[in-house]
Amino acid sequence: MRVLVTGGSGFVGQRLCQKLIEQGHEVQVVSRHPHQVRDRLPSGCDIRDSAQAFIESPPDALINLAGESIAGKRWSDEQKAKLINSRVASTEQLVALCEQLKANGQPLPKVMVSGSAMGYYGDQGKRVVTEETIPNDEFAHRLCKQWEAAAQPIEAMGVRLAILRTGLVLDAGGGSLQKMLPPFKLGLGGRFGSGEQFMPWIHRDDLVAAILFLINHDTLSGPFNGSAPHPVTNATFTKTLAKHLNRPAIFPVPAFVLKAGLGEMSRLLLTGADMRPVRLEAAGFTFQYPTLDKALEAIL
Repeated sequence: MRVLVTGGSGFVGQRLCQKLIEQGHEVQVVSRHPHQVRDRLPSGCDIRDSAQAFIESPPDALINLAGESIAGKRWSDEQKAKLINSRVASTEQLVALCEQLKANGQPLPKVMVSGSAMGYYGDQGKRVVTEETIPNDEFAHRLCKQWEAAAQPIEAMGVRLAILRTGLVLDAGGGSLQKMLPPFKLGLGGRFGSGEQFMPWIHRDDLVAAILFLINHDTLSGPFNGSAPHPVTNATFTKTLAKHLNRPAIFPVPAFVLKAGLGEMSRLLLTGADMRPVRLEAAGFTFQYPTLDKALEAIL
């Protein structure tokens, strides 16, 4: 199968491309800087600067992971626009590729797995969150809603669309743990605010496996929660991480400090959702790392 990936040089994309190559697929990667990312990707990946550059070799499947880091910078109005535009533009590029293929009478991809995030639901307090949960209207929700909406036109062309709303991605060498590990290794870690907010999480290998599962099961479409079946509160997460590092976790960060330092972006740390992968599990997907203990044991 020929698979086109946006965001292929990112933390999840690198592992995904590696797995696709191992399985014998032909991998196409869209990157604004092909020469800069070549070293991060397996040999054999065809890297070009736009989706339209692959018009002569149409993909069988699309995987859309591109987007500016949501926690990279404080959320000014300019940064909010950049966060939205980076996701919407990459998605629209894939839709435009399909429109061009259709106009040329070329075969269309059979499926598109398009990224979204737990932020779609906004702050949900302690209620259990499934794919049917009504979202709380805030910036993270509006960001994900526009991202998902940008992919919808592909369905009218007959391309199966699966949306994957991911939790915090855990693994060595990047992702959510990269910034958390240094203070915890020094014994300076602790909960954020009350610690009662939920942190949906997923091991990177399970997320990659879920993406491949959605590609290969041609009856699956619509939104799927991409998180492990046992989410934990921030307090439990910090205790569990500290336990695996044999360090204390006795330095909580008060909510007012996070709000002062990060502004609206502090909501990423102080709010959450008890998000469950109901539709993935109902479809028969099995998690290799269903609990945080098992995931951290493998990572650390």
